[in-house]
Amino acid sequence: MKKLLPIEWITLAYMAFTTLLIFLMWGELARPVEQLQERGAILALMVALFAYGTRKPTDLSRMLRILFPMALISYWYPDIYEFCSRLPNQDHVFASVEQWVFGCQPALEFSRALPQKFWSEAFHMGYFAYYPMIFATAIIPLTQSKARFAEYSFIILAAFLLYYAVYLFLPVAGPQYYFQAIGEQAAEAGEFAAVGDYFRTHLEMRPSPGPEGFFRSCVEAAQAGGERPQAAFPSSHVGVSTVLMILLWRLRNWAFVCILPFYVLLCCATVYIEAHYAIDVVGGLVSAAVFYVVVKKAYDRWLKAVPEAAPW
Repeated sequence: MKKLLPIEWITLAYMAFTTLLIFLMWGELARPVEQLQERGAILALMVALFAYGTRKPTDLSRMLRILFPMALISYWYPDIYEFCSRLPNQDHVFASVEQWVFGCQPALEFSRALPQKFWSEAFHMGYFAYYPMIFATAIIPLTQSKARFAEYSFIILAAFLLYYAVYLFLPVAGPQYYFQAIGEQAAEAGEFAAVGDYFRTHLEMRPSPGPEGFFRSCVEAAQAGGERPQAAFPSSHVGVSTVLMILLWRLRNWAFVCILPFYVLLCCATVYIEAHYAIDVVGGLVSAAVFYVVVKKAYDRWLKAVPEAAPW
């Protein structure tokens, strides 16, 4: 119990890496002091949980040490914007590739082909299901073993952090931001202007397509609260949810079958609601397979090398 857990190690590694970036980009960042203070608070809480866990090595203390790094997913995501918004935006490149591959912009055409409220609500429901899917995939393994809960939590968080590490240096905002910036007519005409650092000062996005509805409003509220013009390629919604489905398939129980329809809707919804280009979905699927293999092997090797850190 006196060893750091794998999930704590990867959290500290990501925090150290981004802290180094803060110092390297100090003159470019909008709020470097605040970022350092926030990391200091996170480190203090992790140290406190570690101290509590070593003094009282209970199931509760171990679970808290796992759940806290998982909860930080919601902090690390908007933090990406502080870095990538300082780099030249690359949406014009990805939109051009999209046009070359498909001869149009699927993010515009998809919702036009299925404008009915039924489809709009179905796809928005799938997109919103991303959040409960993450929670369910982390918690359901507890029905089998606490060791599997620790493993699944590690894999989920590690996958997220790998995507976040890519987004730090790949500023692609996605259609809902980029088409708002250049105008829908320009996007339809295949005129994709480079906008440079436009998103450093502009956070406006296009309204979600489709008629008013419960799930549409849920998605819009979620995006208004934490979305930024970033993280379009590869799609982490598709990538992480694919990792989740692999993990659920390994459980061999009802959860995979129940969540599968939401996964399919989610993958489609990323393009339908204009959050991603279609090539982002392909990138998400491919990267998910690679990231899962890498993270799973890393976890297995970790447990063999440091058996004292094995969960429970």
